[in-house]
Order: sequence, then C-alpha cells, then structure tokens
Amino acid sequence: MDQMIRVLARGGDCLADIALLRARPERFSPVAPDPTVSRLIARLAADAARALKAIRAARASARARAWTLADHNAPGANGELIPLDLDATIVVVAHSDKDQATPTWKKTFGFHPMTVFAHHEAAGSGESLAITLRPGDAGSNTAADHIDTTRLALAQLPKQRRCQVLIRTDSGGDTHDFLSWLTWPGRWLNYSIEFTLTDDIQTAILRLPKTAAPAR
Repeated sequence: MDQMIRVLARGGDCLADIALLRARPERFSPVAPDPTVSRLIARLAADAARALKAIRAARASARARAWTLADHNAPGANGELIPLDLDATIVVVAHSDKDQATPTWKKTFGFHPMTVFAHHEAAGSGESLAITLRPGDAGSNTAADHIDTTRLALAQLPKQRRCQVLIRTDSGGDTHDFLSWLTWPGRWLNYSIEFTLTDDIQTAILRLPKTAAPAR
C-alpha cells in the first residue's frame, strides 16, 4: 500500500504505473510485482467499507501530523477560519462501462462527484479533504450528498480545528436540509451559502419597509 501511495504522489493513475518505482531501484526499496499489487487491491475491494474507513483514518492521522509539524504555518494556527469549499464537479469519461458513469446535465458522460477542499488562501492552493463518487446524473443540490461529504471533510481535520471552519458552497448548497444540518444546535459551524437572487426576490426586498431592516 505504501508503494501505491508513492505512485499516486508521482502522478500515477493506474496499477501498472508502479513501474515508475520499479524503474528507480537505487532510490526505492524492492517493489512488489504486478500480481501482488492486484491481489492487494482485490483484498481491499472485498470489504470496501472497512478499507475506506482505514484509508480515511490514515489520511486524517497523516494530516494532523503534517499540520503539527507546520506549527504556526498550519491552517488555522493563528485562530483564523479555515475555508472549506464544497462543490459538485463533472468528470468526463470516454467509456460507458465505468461503474456509475451516466449522462450528465452538461450533455457529457461520466461522473458528478462532490468535493471538499480546504482553501489555504495566500498560503497555497486547495487541500483535498473529501471526494464522494456519484453517478453523472446526480443532482447539484442533493442535500444528503452535501451533508455526507461535509461530514467526511470535517473528520479529516485535526479535532481542535473542526469548529474553526468556514464552509462555502454555491447555490447547490442552498437547501433547507443542508442549512438545518449546518445550524443544528451545538454544531458551531460557520458557513457562507450562495443563492440565486431573482427579480421577484429583489422586488420583494425593495417593498419591505425600512423598519423591517435589522438594527446594526
């Protein structure tokens, strides 16, 4: 498993890419043969839920260690909120035999995963916390998927940082169920949700008397 992680870090995208390590014997320890790699993946797939749980725990542990070593340069170390950007994105594939690949609303074919990235602002680009695989025809505003993916993302953060976040979504997150989950008593999450401001809504707002505006 350690060797496959190294392959991913070096840009590999399939099991055969373990050859990237095998080509550098002076740098990497002896690399497992292809049949051994295939057997490992088959073993993990036999109990996918258990494998995912272990992988997620390992990722969270590694991140906590990395952020500890980063000290005051770690996200949120100075008390600032850590932006978590939640979004669904289309991934196009060319073949119809991929698991969960379906037509998308953009008239392409592929997947519609839900993603959460920790945005490091000026300090760097986004850090992937959670990606939930969904079929291509999955909705952009499915509250259950927003909730599940946000749960997974929060579990990836060090415990002392899990309430120190600003969860941001586009209008896809503007649903009653997701907002109710975010604001559940005791959850203490900051959030910023976009919503479509239609002409009717603007007209209704302009009709409100000045006395209806909240005091500042």
